[in-house]
This record gives sequence, C-alpha cells and structure tokens, in this order.
Amino acid sequence: MMTTFAPSALSGYLIVSGLLLAIGFIGFFVRRNLIVMFLCTELMFQGAAIAFVAVGRYYFDYSGQVMVIFILTVAAAEAALALALVVLLHRQNNTLDADAFGELQE
Repeated sequence: MMTTFAPSALSGYLIVSGLLLAIGFIGFFVRRNLIVMFLCTELMFQGAAIAFVAVGRYYFDYSGQVMVIFILTVAAAEAALALALVVLLHRQNNTLDADAFGELQE
C-alpha cells in the first residue's frame, strides 16, 4: 500500500538538508583545521543524501536511494584518503593548519 508524502514534509526535509549543506559549506571555508574541513565535507555529503532520499520518496522513485549509495561510496573513499593525507601531513609539519601547507604548491 502506497502512502502519500505530504509536500510540507518534503519541504521540512529539504530545509534540514539545506541547513546541513550550508553549515558544512561555511565550516569548510571558515575553519582551517584539516580534520574539521574533512568533517564539513562529510556533512555536505549527508545533506545532499537527505535531499535525494526525500525527493525520491516524494516522487515514488528509487533513483534517490541509488544516488545515496554513490554518495556513501564517494564519502568512504574520501574519508580513507583524508585520513592518509592528514597522517602524512601531520608527520611532515607537526600541524594540521591548512595555511601551513602553502609551500607544498611549488
């Protein structure tokens, strides 16, 4: 039995999704600690995942859930690479401040 998904509920999920995306975006550009920057990236991924699931449920389509699987896969790969990068950079410079790694560009 299919139940209806009220537009007001959809707007609530999209507002929460937008808030998560905005908090992650602001946190990524304001904070200079690499670990916090990567956590803010994960927060943006989860905001997008909530939006995909909510819209998919509203239109009775499973493509939103499929996109969440891809988002979780990218988030897991990003977390593994981020952990390796944080450990490597911390061993080299003994700091996690993103501004301290400007000399790596040359």
